[in-house]
Amino acid sequence: MYDGALGDLIEELGRLPGIGPKSAQRLAFHLLAAEDVEVERLTSALSRVKQQVKFCETCGNVAESEQCAICRDQRRSEELICVVEEPKDVLAIERTGEFRGRYHVLGGAINPLEGIGPDDLRIRSLLTRLQKGETKELILATDPNTEGEATATYLAMMVKPMGFRVTRLASGLPVGGDLEYADEVTLGRAFSGRRDIDG
Repeated sequence: MYDGALGDLIEELGRLPGIGPKSAQRLAFHLLAAEDVEVERLTSALSRVKQQVKFCETCGNVAESEQCAICRDQRRSEELICVVEEPKDVLAIERTGEFRGRYHVLGGAINPLEGIGPDDLRIRSLLTRLQKGETKELILATDPNTEGEATATYLAMMVKPMGFRVTRLASGLPVGGDLEYADEVTLGRAFSGRRDIDG
Protein backbone atom coordinates (compact mmCIF):
# COMPACT_ATOMS: atom_id res chain seq x y z
CA MET A 1 0.00 0.00 0.00
CA TYR A 2 2.80 2.44 0.93
CA ASP A 3 5.94 2.73 -1.18
CA GLY A 4 9.46 3.75 -0.36
CA ALA A 5 10.87 4.23 3.14
CA LEU A 6 7.49 4.19 4.91
CA GLY A 7 6.45 0.98 3.16
CA ASP A 8 9.80 -0.63 4.07
CA LEU A 9 9.39 0.41 7.71
CA ILE A 10 5.86 -1.02 7.89
CA GLU A 11 7.07 -4.25 6.31
CA GLU A 12 9.99 -4.60 8.76
CA LEU A 13 7.83 -3.81 11.80
CA GLY A 14 5.31 -6.39 10.58
CA ARG A 15 8.02 -9.06 10.79
CA LEU A 16 8.24 -8.62 14.56
CA PRO A 17 6.44 -11.28 16.64
CA GLY A 18 2.95 -10.30 17.70
CA ILE A 19 2.82 -7.33 15.32
CA GLY A 20 0.19 -7.61 12.63
CA PRO A 21 -0.17 -5.35 9.57
CA LYS A 22 -2.38 -2.78 11.34
CA SER A 23 -0.10 -2.59 14.39
CA ALA A 24 2.92 -2.22 12.11
CA GLN A 25 1.20 0.63 10.31
CA ARG A 26 0.29 2.37 13.61
CA LEU A 27 3.87 2.04 14.89
CA ALA A 28 5.31 3.36 11.63
CA PHE A 29 3.07 6.43 11.70
CA HIS A 30 3.88 6.97 15.38
CA LEU A 31 7.60 6.96 14.55
CA LEU A 32 7.01 9.26 11.59
CA ALA A 33 5.27 11.81 13.83
CA ALA A 34 7.74 11.43 16.74
CA GLU A 35 10.40 14.00 17.56
CA ASP A 36 13.83 13.28 16.08
CA VAL A 37 15.32 12.79 19.56
CA GLU A 38 12.79 10.02 20.34
CA VAL A 39 13.63 8.16 17.14
CA GLU A 40 17.35 8.58 17.83
CA ARG A 41 16.90 7.10 21.32
CA LEU A 42 15.10 4.11 19.81
CA THR A 43 17.72 3.51 17.12
CA SER A 44 20.49 3.93 19.70
CA ALA A 45 18.83 1.41 22.04
CA LEU A 46 18.45 -1.08 19.16
CA SER A 47 22.11 -0.66 18.17
CA ARG A 48 23.34 -1.01 21.76
CA VAL A 49 21.30 -4.15 22.43
CA LYS A 50 22.70 -5.81 19.29
CA GLN A 51 26.27 -4.80 20.20
CA GLN A 52 26.26 -5.37 23.96
CA VAL A 53 23.73 -8.06 24.84
CA LYS A 54 24.71 -11.70 24.44
CA PHE A 55 23.82 -14.96 26.10
CA CYS A 56 25.31 -16.11 29.41
CA GLU A 57 27.92 -18.79 28.80
CA THR A 58 26.72 -20.71 31.86
CA CYS A 59 22.92 -20.67 31.67
CA GLY A 60 21.95 -19.08 28.34
CA ASN A 61 20.12 -16.10 29.87
CA VAL A 62 20.70 -12.62 28.43
CA ALA A 63 23.82 -10.89 29.71
CA GLU A 64 26.11 -7.98 28.98
CA SER A 65 29.19 -9.90 30.17
CA GLU A 66 30.26 -13.55 30.03
CA GLN A 67 27.83 -14.42 32.84
CA CYS A 68 24.40 -13.03 33.66
CA ALA A 69 23.64 -11.34 36.99
CA ILE A 70 21.91 -14.48 38.34
CA CYS A 71 24.91 -16.74 37.63
CA ARG A 72 27.22 -14.18 39.26
CA ASP A 73 25.04 -13.95 42.40
CA GLN A 74 26.77 -16.05 45.06
CA ARG A 75 23.60 -16.04 47.21
CA ARG A 76 21.76 -18.25 44.68
CA SER A 77 21.64 -21.98 45.45
CA GLU A 78 23.65 -24.29 43.21
CA GLU A 79 21.46 -27.20 44.34
CA LEU A 80 18.44 -26.14 42.26
CA ILE A 81 18.42 -25.59 38.52
CA CYS A 82 15.23 -24.39 36.87
CA VAL A 83 15.08 -25.25 33.17
CA VAL A 84 13.13 -22.82 30.98
CA GLU A 85 12.70 -22.38 27.25
CA GLU A 86 13.56 -18.70 26.76
CA PRO A 87 15.18 -15.81 28.69
CA LYS A 88 11.74 -14.14 28.99
CA ASP A 89 10.69 -17.13 31.16
CA VAL A 90 13.51 -16.36 33.62
CA LEU A 91 12.04 -12.89 34.07
CA ALA A 92 8.55 -14.31 34.59
CA ILE A 93 9.77 -16.64 37.35
CA GLU A 94 11.96 -13.98 38.96
CA ARG A 95 8.90 -11.71 39.31
CA THR A 96 7.32 -14.29 41.67
CA GLY A 97 10.16 -14.02 44.21
CA GLU A 98 9.69 -17.77 44.88
CA PHE A 99 12.93 -19.14 43.41
CA ARG A 100 16.48 -18.63 44.69
CA GLY A 101 18.32 -21.23 42.63
CA ARG A 102 19.97 -21.12 39.22
CA TYR A 103 18.51 -21.29 35.71
CA HIS A 104 19.23 -23.05 32.47
CA VAL A 105 17.74 -21.59 29.28
CA LEU A 106 17.26 -24.18 26.53
CA GLY A 107 16.71 -21.71 23.71
CA GLY A 108 13.39 -23.25 22.68
CA ALA A 109 11.52 -26.54 22.91
CA ILE A 110 11.52 -29.79 20.98
CA ASN A 111 9.28 -29.30 17.97
CA PRO A 112 9.67 -31.84 15.14
CA LEU A 113 7.19 -29.95 12.93
CA GLU A 114 9.51 -26.93 13.01
CA GLY A 115 12.61 -29.11 12.63
CA ILE A 116 13.78 -28.47 16.23
CA GLY A 117 15.24 -31.53 17.90
CA PRO A 118 17.17 -32.07 21.15
CA ASP A 119 20.49 -31.28 19.45
CA ASP A 120 19.20 -27.81 18.55
CA LEU A 121 18.69 -26.92 22.23
CA ARG A 122 21.17 -26.27 25.05
CA ILE A 123 20.72 -29.78 26.48
CA ARG A 124 24.37 -30.87 26.25
CA SER A 125 25.47 -27.85 28.29
CA LEU A 126 22.78 -28.69 30.88
CA LEU A 127 24.12 -32.24 31.21
CA THR A 128 27.65 -30.84 31.60
CA ARG A 129 26.44 -28.59 34.42
CA LEU A 130 24.71 -31.52 36.14
CA GLN A 131 27.86 -33.63 36.01
CA LYS A 132 29.64 -31.14 38.27
CA GLY A 133 27.70 -32.70 41.15
CA GLU A 134 26.43 -29.55 42.89
CA THR A 135 22.81 -29.90 41.71
CA LYS A 136 20.26 -31.94 43.66
CA GLU A 137 17.00 -30.98 41.93
CA LEU A 138 16.14 -30.12 38.36
CA ILE A 139 12.91 -28.13 37.99
CA LEU A 140 11.39 -28.40 34.52
CA ALA A 141 9.56 -25.13 33.84
CA THR A 142 8.96 -25.49 30.12
CA ASP A 143 5.71 -24.10 28.73
CA PRO A 144 2.59 -26.19 29.46
CA ASN A 145 1.92 -26.94 25.79
CA THR A 146 2.65 -29.92 23.55
CA GLU A 147 6.23 -28.88 22.77
CA GLY A 148 7.01 -27.95 26.38
CA GLU A 149 5.62 -31.23 27.68
CA ALA A 150 7.61 -33.20 25.09
CA THR A 151 10.77 -31.34 26.10
CA ALA A 152 10.14 -31.93 29.83
CA THR A 153 9.50 -35.64 29.23
CA TYR A 154 12.67 -35.96 27.17
CA LEU A 155 14.77 -34.19 29.82
CA ALA A 156 13.25 -36.27 32.63
CA MET A 157 14.11 -39.50 30.79
CA MET A 158 17.70 -38.32 30.33
CA VAL A 159 18.28 -36.95 33.82
CA LYS A 160 16.37 -39.34 36.14
CA PRO A 161 18.88 -42.21 35.64
CA MET A 162 21.64 -39.83 36.80
CA GLY A 163 20.02 -39.79 40.26
CA PHE A 164 18.66 -36.25 40.38
CA ARG A 165 15.27 -35.28 41.70
CA VAL A 166 13.31 -34.07 38.67
CA THR A 167 10.20 -31.93 39.22
CA ARG A 168 7.71 -30.15 36.98
CA LEU A 169 5.78 -26.99 37.79
CA ALA A 170 2.40 -27.77 39.33
CA SER A 171 -0.95 -27.13 37.71
CA GLY A 172 -2.34 -23.65 37.74
CA LEU A 173 -0.74 -22.69 34.47
CA PRO A 174 -3.09 -22.90 31.50
CA VAL A 175 -2.38 -25.73 29.08
CA GLY A 176 -1.35 -24.34 25.72
CA GLY A 177 -0.18 -21.05 27.28
CA ASP A 178 3.22 -19.39 27.65
CA LEU A 179 4.95 -18.63 30.95
CA GLU A 180 5.49 -14.98 30.03
CA TYR A 181 1.71 -14.35 30.05
CA ALA A 182 1.03 -15.94 33.44
CA ASP A 183 0.36 -13.57 36.33
CA GLU A 184 2.69 -13.63 39.34
CA VAL A 185 0.20 -15.32 41.71
CA THR A 186 -0.60 -18.18 39.33
CA LEU A 187 3.06 -18.71 38.46
CA GLY A 188 4.10 -18.46 42.11
CA ARG A 189 1.57 -21.12 43.16
CA ALA A 190 2.58 -23.38 40.31
CA PHE A 191 6.21 -22.98 41.32
CA SER A 192 5.75 -23.74 45.01
CA GLY A 193 3.48 -26.71 44.20
CA ARG A 194 5.81 -28.40 41.69
CA ARG A 195 5.75 -32.22 41.58
CA ASP A 196 8.08 -35.12 40.85
CA ILE A 197 8.06 -36.62 37.37
CA ASP A 198 7.97 -40.41 37.25
CA GLY A 199 10.15 -41.78 34.56
